[in-house]
Amino acid sequence: MQRRLQLCFALTFALAAGAALAQVESVNLWNAGIGGYATYRVPGIVKTKRGTLLAYCGGRKDLSKGDWSPTDILLRRSTDDGRTWEPSRMIAGNGEDLTDNAVMIADDKTGEVHLLYQKNYAKVFARDSSDDGRTFSQEREITDVFDQFKSDYDWNVVTPGTGHGIQLHNGRLLASIWIANGKLNPDGTRAHAPAAVGTVYSDDHGRTWKRGALVARDSAEIVSPNETVAAQLPDGKVMVNIRSGGAEHLRAVSTSEDGISGWSKPRFDQQLFDPTCDAGILADATEKRMYFSNPDSRDVPGARDRKWRVRENLTVKVSEDNGQTWSHERVLDPGVTGYSDLASGKEELYVIYESGSLQGSQTKPDHVAVARVAKSWLMQGPQPKPWSAPE
Repeated sequence: MQRRLQLCFALTFALAAGAALAQVESVNLWNAGIGGYATYRVPGIVKTKRGTLLAYCGGRKDLSKGDWSPTDILLRRSTDDGRTWEPSRMIAGNGEDLTDNAVMIADDKTGEVHLLYQKNYAKVFARDSSDDGRTFSQEREITDVFDQFKSDYDWNVVTPGTGHGIQLHNGRLLASIWIANGKLNPDGTRAHAPAAVGTVYSDDHGRTWKRGALVARDSAEIVSPNETVAAQLPDGKVMVNIRSGGAEHLRAVSTSEDGISGWSKPRFDQQLFDPTCDAGILADATEKRMYFSNPDSRDVPGARDRKWRVRENLTVKVSEDNGQTWSHERVLDPGVTGYSDLASGKEELYVIYESGSLQGSQTKPDHVAVARVAKSWLMQGPQPKPWSAPE
């Protein structure tokens, strides 16, 4: 309640002063238990060539089944820079099966939007929209592209993502992916580890997709890399930012000249604490900046006792040197927060994220919110400190 009052105060102050944007303005897009779903998870956001914001997530029916719950993919649109949003509607799924892990890519060359997603962690599908998400084409299966990874990594769990994909300066569409060879559980689900990460790409504006090289796989150097986000750096290279399950509790990064081959050996970024959670990353070529978001809970009371796996204190960080270091950070939400994704406006950063807790769980969000954050405010924040796990 206190956080919501603070946000409302900031908005009221901005309007009274005639400002275009408060430091932070926030609205809940999906609330647990409303709209036919027990909770909403794994959100993403993109801004189209025409300026429409598309926010999406997975609506889960059964809290007890976690990632394997019957799930549909939902969408909300905004045509006024995130001030108002159209009603939620389903764009993939049937209300009974598992359809999740949506990844959208906004094509700035054609104006189209491309959607990738998985079903039952066994098959991958694609759909396209030529009208800013009002309608989408019929789904088409592209699992055969992911099957080509089996010669390098014999997966039995497959999914794109997370968050959004990117378009490179040369027009290539690129999405991060992760695959796992998980043990079969008694209930028929599979573990999401051990795992490997890579990319898929399209050089014909989404008509066909191909596999890139694997970036990293489970090893002594990096434990079970999985949910990964990609960005093209201001210098033109492509970086993937990787979640892993190791004791380092740091995000790992790897770079490539083309986003599909020649990946560098993953290194851990000492400024990017990771509570073993998804993160958002975005590069803005015009500003020559990068933005990163995740729950930076290193200093949350009791974090050490909980093995640094606390999902609280959603923080946005800024880099001005191709992601080599992070020069500024701001806490966006000090409460329970989880997965997040980012999109960029002229003066604001859009942050969509999981917030709040159901049943005392940090993996069952009470709602999915989107915040409009003034970039000027972010640039006034302090420098993030490095972190290493205590012995």
